[in-house]
Amino acid sequence: MDFGKREFELLNKINFIRTCGTEEEKQVAQILANEARAIGTEPTIETFDVDRWDIKKVALVSDGKEWEVTGYGMSGSTPEEGITAPFAYVQDATDMDLVNAKGKIVLINGRITDQVYPKLIKAGVLGFITFQGNIVDKREETDLDTRNLRDWAIKEGKIPGVNMRAMDAIELVRSNPATITLTLVQEEGLATSQNVIAELPGSDAKGETIVFGAHYDSVPFSHGVYDNGAGSVIIMELLRYFKAHPAKRNLRFCWFGSEERGLLGSKAYVATHKDELKDVALMVNVDVAGPVLGRDIAMVTADDGLRIAVDYLAKEVGFPLTSKQDIYSSDSIPFADNGVPGINFCRFGAPGGANIHCRHDVIDALAPENLEETSKFILAFAERMANSVVFPVPHTIPQNIVEKVDTYLKKDKKEKK
Repeated sequence: MDFGKREFELLNKINFIRTCGTEEEKQVAQILANEARAIGTEPTIETFDVDRWDIKKVALVSDGKEWEVTGYGMSGSTPEEGITAPFAYVQDATDMDLVNAKGKIVLINGRITDQVYPKLIKAGVLGFITFQGNIVDKREETDLDTRNLRDWAIKEGKIPGVNMRAMDAIELVRSNPATITLTLVQEEGLATSQNVIAELPGSDAKGETIVFGAHYDSVPFSHGVYDNGAGSVIIMELLRYFKAHPAKRNLRFCWFGSEERGLLGSKAYVATHKDELKDVALMVNVDVAGPVLGRDIAMVTADDGLRIAVDYLAKEVGFPLTSKQDIYSSDSIPFADNGVPGINFCRFGAPGGANIHCRHDVIDALAPENLEETSKFILAFAERMANSVVFPVPHTIPQNIVEKVDTYLKKDKKEKK
């Protein structure tokens, strides 16, 4: 049986929704651990805490009309009866938009960002509304996101918030209600997520370790086969290969939980294993793969020589690949933040050829042949790294990558290195 067929079989086993901190996420962690055990390793499961919320009541009402909304987790609660306040559409939440926003419930364009949220706090708004999608969407064919405030926002303070569809937002603004009532009652606490880890000792390691990573969780409504069941099954196949063909260097395979909630699994891993990171020579991350319509890319968070080497290798073996020195929003980021060079392998879907973060991330868009082609190139790269006489990648992070990582992680001046 070849790579692709095995990968597709495992992908089908985890082909269900598995969000952060849920029993379904735990179920997939156990499936992956069992697969790693069947290969002949002794995997461990490391648990960590994640924010949890249970929304008891959420509503948005204006002029007697109730709008369909979801509540923002970890954004606090209103009184049981809600809060009634003047309504304002503050567009992009610029300083001019927010001049008279104090004491109002405001609708903003787009998502909550680290530029927008502090302005809402400073402006003294009582509640916020975001919207998603397109005004031409069909309600029955789309799902309404369940969103939450991240740690960087919570540090600023909590404002109760809800999310609605663009088709409803346009009608809300047109109706121009004098007041609006927002109700959000939730219980906030902690849940447990987990990382699955399998190790293969090297024959001549000299203390050097290569970490292979992929996240296995999904977002609500999504089966997450493209993002990122595909990466999870690819590194499982790499584990199988290197178990049968031992490498010189130590190899560690990590399946991270809760990536979709802000890289929580990889953040927990680097915090737990901080003393070991000096010996991690490279982090190889795989996130999104397998679409029939797409293109392969390598994003390098390391010395630019690695990008050049990957580009040369692709030409040598005849594998179409674009390489770039840049950060990628995935589990290599916490490693780069701790000085570990990395590379992200991805097969991006062509426009209209694959979907992420929605109900349309389904296995029909993927094929075993595409998983196999990507896997074999990553293996060709990994073999060279794992068995090189002298490890070729400098154990440093270029300053341009450091700056991008700091910006991505929304660090303030005190946190920047």
